[in-house]
Amino acid sequence: MPEPPMSLNREIANELKNHILKTMENGIQIRSILSEHSNKGPWTVDWEVKAAVEALSIFGSRWITEILATLYIAGPRRFNQLKNLLTGISSRTLSDKLQLLCDERLVVRNVSDGPPIKVEYALSEHGKQCGTLLSPLVAHMKFYHGSLSQS
Repeated sequence: MPEPPMSLNREIANELKNHILKTMENGIQIRSILSEHSNKGPWTVDWEVKAAVEALSIFGSRWITEILATLYIAGPRRFNQLKNLLTGISSRTLSDKLQLLCDERLVVRNVSDGPPIKVEYALSEHGKQCGTLLSPLVAHMKFYHGSLSQS
């Protein structure tokens, strides 16, 4: 857990918790809709699990979450700016992971004419949507692990 925890006043903390609860209610509805179509044809529980794992597998790779979170929170960055924000990552690893994220269409590489030529990395619309969808989960986990507290 990062120290110190972020302390929010009761009103703000409750607002966040209400948004998280609404997201959970939506998740229940989504799961219910998908359940109605499971076990019809080839869409068994096994199929659903494989599809879920495939959909989330990109986030399980080392450094991917850190890169995506940095771009989501800090906004577009040049290579060395990203490297400086990601303590411990090598240039080679960052380059490889950015290429993977571009291939997965979560990140876009923007090149501006020079001189000097500038390359900036930013979340694609798909990457921003994933960040938006994951924000309630991240907030929930921050409360759960004590990174967010209510004062």
